[in-house]
Amino acid sequence: MQNFWETVTVDNNPMGLYMSQPDGPGPFPAVIVIQNQDGVRDFTQAMTRRIAEAGYVGIAPQLYHREGEPNTPEETAGFKHTRRDTNVIKDVDATINLLRGCANVDCSKLGIVGFCMGGRVAFLMAAANKSFKAAVDFYGGGTYSKWGDRPAPAELVAEVSCPVQGHFGELDKNPPPDEMRKLDAELTRLGKPHQFFFYADAPHGFNRSGWNGYRPEADATSWARSLEFFQQHLGETSSKTAAVA
Repeated sequence: MQNFWETVTVDNNPMGLYMSQPDGPGPFPAVIVIQNQDGVRDFTQAMTRRIAEAGYVGIAPQLYHREGEPNTPEETAGFKHTRRDTNVIKDVDATINLLRGCANVDCSKLGIVGFCMGGRVAFLMAAANKSFKAAVDFYGGGTYSKWGDRPAPAELVAEVSCPVQGHFGELDKNPPPDEMRKLDAELTRLGKPHQFFFYADAPHGFNRSGWNGYRPEADATSWARSLEFFQQHLGETSSKTAAVA
């Protein structure tokens, strides 16, 4: 497995992308990994490596490239007021364009997974870009909230163009389980293929190790379900590894 950084230009700013890819020539299916609120730091990089361990090219764009990665909780909180879905879509589209130029990537088999704010983005992109064949949302808060002038992702359910899987903690406050059950019902009403899973005694960030909210069993179960989902919709990979990092 190889891990490295790439850079593309978006809105005249360099945007870093953390990449992890399996050994071998490929071409491999690819999964875009969308950061949690901390940026493309240890957790998001670890999730990107998990993707590569499962046989996909993983790539995580730095959505904070316009401001710079936050270094304190106060900076992270301040970024909540600058997020714009228009910018997010540009960043993800630029990531797809980079992947299209990679000889070892099969962009006809493209998925997306996100955590925290990234889960919201994964759901947004399932509606905003028809390139995706599967989207996985881990506890994406703010799905019913606007970032800028575009409609909130929950308002775009009719435009969702790929199967969606969601993983949510029953103890989460953002998103609250009842809100996600409402979204689940709307996806069902509109006939959109999806699977939503709810984990007992699990808070927000239940799969992030190193804090007292980590739930190893929910982490292992949700990741196994995610890999099964990607295999179903992106096809077989060269690796059967599904180890939890």
